[in-house]
Amino acid sequence: MKVNGLSLKQTKRLYWASGIVSICGIIFEVLFGALGSYILGDGVKQYTLTIALFLTGMGIGAFISEKVTKGLIRAFIIIEFLIALVGGMSSFLLFGVTAYLPEGSDALFLYLVIIIVGGLTGLELPLLIRKANDIGEEVNRSTARVLFSDYSGGLIGGLLFAFWMRPTFGMVKTAFVVAIVNLAVSLWMLVSFKSEIRGFKYLSFVGGVIGILLLIGLFFGDEQAFLFEQKLYKDPIVYSKETKYQHIIITKEQGDTRLFLDGNLQFSSSDEYRYHEVLVHPTVALAEHPQKVLILGGGDGLATRELLKYPDIRSIQLVDLDPAMTHLAKTNPLLTTLNKEALMNSKVHIKNEDAFEYLKGSRALYDVILIDLPDPNNTNLNKLYTEEFYSLVRNHLSPTGAMMVQATSPTFATKVYWTIDKTVKATGLHTAQLHVDVPSFGDWGFVLAARHSFSVSDIHISDAISTKFLNDTTLRSLTAFSKDIDAKIYQEGKRVELQPNTLIHPNIIEMYQQAWLYY
Repeated sequence: MKVNGLSLKQTKRLYWASGIVSICGIIFEVLFGALGSYILGDGVKQYTLTIALFLTGMGIGAFISEKVTKGLIRAFIIIEFLIALVGGMSSFLLFGVTAYLPEGSDALFLYLVIIIVGGLTGLELPLLIRKANDIGEEVNRSTARVLFSDYSGGLIGGLLFAFWMRPTFGMVKTAFVVAIVNLAVSLWMLVSFKSEIRGFKYLSFVGGVIGILLLIGLFFGDEQAFLFEQKLYKDPIVYSKETKYQHIIITKEQGDTRLFLDGNLQFSSSDEYRYHEVLVHPTVALAEHPQKVLILGGGDGLATRELLKYPDIRSIQLVDLDPAMTHLAKTNPLLTTLNKEALMNSKVHIKNEDAFEYLKGSRALYDVILIDLPDPNNTNLNKLYTEEFYSLVRNHLSPTGAMMVQATSPTFATKVYWTIDKTVKATGLHTAQLHVDVPSFGDWGFVLAARHSFSVSDIHISDAISTKFLNDTTLRSLTAFSKDIDAKIYQEGKRVELQPNTLIHPNIIEMYQQAWLYY
């Protein structure tokens, strides 16, 4: 069938609409995954569930679409209205549900939203394909072109979210921005097919109301979501930023400053010195004539502050993934007061890069290596607690050097702690185990390692170094583990033989999730 001029213009608009709504669809999908990762934790699990539920919803929507036989464009417009309304409000409402409703409500709400938006997205394409066919396009051609527009739009949407929208707008505003684009497409289709749409004025009015709601959300949603988010934290939030890699929160109450990354406490200014003194000083004391230091993580600058107490240390290479974090540690008065402007020191060199990739690409040897990374609660972090990673660390350790690994809590995650120790040992390094009570965290563990055998009793903290917590006597006490958290792990009366954590067999993730389930 030959397509006339008007119909050709309408057909092209259908293809454009398909591409644009597919961009919106993929952005909503990855946005929901990011929301699940931030609110519920375990990014890999949440992204997996998001993809599975979204595709299931699309399948349901595609099945339902065959029931729509008349008013295809009208149906498409109504679907876009619903996507704009549900998707646009999703992030904002999720923070409210998390703040005020019982535990578990946030997961139920998010998964329900994913299925609804996925179902509505699954309704879109079949309607556009059939409408293009009705106008006069051949079925094969119309299907191929709509699918091409859809898949191409999906690629663009994913790139836009990862590299522009999330860092620029954050998760609340991104949802409203994408929803407004969905709404704009529906109104464009409404005008383009005005002559054949029943209830044009009514649909125009509804679209206008939805548009007003979305604009209000765009300009004021962040402020209200911030109030919701404040409910999740004990102390007032004084800084909040969504970066390319994480959500940074700083709270402050009566002199206590706390840093949270993706909702997880990183330090409290009231007791962080206990953690950082144990991380740094035994390692420096064990190393022979330390001059070059590598810190993996530690973007807050607090470990660097402790290292700068040693005048013989000539160079400190700090590798932290997020440039926003290290910039904050150099410029935020709350952090610079704590770290004593350590990251501005001429001895300190900052590289914003993945720690694994840095070690693979570097040939430098270091006398001291400090691994101050977040706990292994997802696949991305798990690789930084594997035998492969620690082998790379070992290869960068000088023959007389020493390294220290923060290794989560031996009390709350006993098997995880001893698995980390066993993984470090699997690289041929000699280890010693330490744990310290940090009131804001609880009991926290470390693994000290070197190429040569050593005893903690032979390590001496220099009297010339100013510390608030650590001395030789205290250091010895940190090696004592009570019977219920020692290396002999028992489960149901049987001893469990722990295995090193590797890239191929990431056994530590499930252990970690189970360990912290009730804390």
